[in-house]
Amino acid sequence: MQLPTLPLEEWKDTKMTIHLYLQIIGKIRLKLTPRKNHWWYVTEYITSKGITTGTIPFDHDRHSFEITLNFLSHKLELTSSKGFEASFPLKDGLSVAAFHDELFELLNKAQIPVNILDKPYDLPFDKSFSEIRNYHHYQKEYVERFWHIMLWVSNVFKQFSGRFYGKTCPVQLYWHHMDLAITRFSGKSAPKMPSEASTADKDAYSHEVISFGFWAGDDNMTEPAFYAYTYPSPEGLEKAPLKPNYAEWIDSNGSPMAILKYHDLLKEKDPTSALLSFLESAYQSGAKLAGWDIDSFTVKKLDEL
Repeated sequence: MQLPTLPLEEWKDTKMTIHLYLQIIGKIRLKLTPRKNHWWYVTEYITSKGITTGTIPFDHDRHSFEITLNFLSHKLELTSSKGFEASFPLKDGLSVAAFHDELFELLNKAQIPVNILDKPYDLPFDKSFSEIRNYHHYQKEYVERFWHIMLWVSNVFKQFSGRFYGKTCPVQLYWHHMDLAITRFSGKSAPKMPSEASTADKDAYSHEVISFGFWAGDDNMTEPAFYAYTYPSPEGLEKAPLKPNYAEWIDSNGSPMAILKYHDLLKEKDPTSALLSFLESAYQSGAKLAGWDIDSFTVKKLDEL
């Protein structure tokens, strides 16, 4: 299948609507899921039919449920281990407020009590989810394009993940920025962050990392792109080589971030190989300059074991 284009301006309102949907189900997962390091317990996952919370425990941990945005049949699905199954359509005109209310009505019917902080995180809204009615956009074609791209990226990230012996997070979607990410760890503690840093950052960056991701664009990067960064950022990283040759370093809050624009990648005969070369070059550049034990982290071929 040829990878689709995804011009931000053509689905910007739909993207924001989906982003808010994902924040609502993500906050439900955040509220009920046991803590795991680096916020891994709040994330969502790409599946063969859409985006899901994965299993969430409830009823004193004796049962679980999951919420899925099914982009094949365009509906929200709620399923619990008690046998409850229900859904409602995802369609143009379904406001964020209506989505919120219909979802919590299903949770009540499933006897799953949960309360969330009812407001968007790190988005330009001063209203609660239950009050946002101006975002109600759902262009099926662009939702499907987005999901198919995310599914491909997830599969490539999993392939890249398998090359590394060290601690690695799952391929997961962080709903605050709606980016799909994979992170490698050196095993060493990072320098202590300033006291004024957010609790989220203190947990996310407690240890040295090289992180890789993809997001569909925003006001700062107005098109879909892949990124990679090293934390703490070693001196001279912005001069390190990247592949393909059109990948570049940009400044991100005072630190270098490697960028590969998605629509440039579409020009490649083999986008998967080109993306893997970008991920590997960004890793090698950061790991070498940061003094990681690259050889011990590298998965050997079977004939080298």
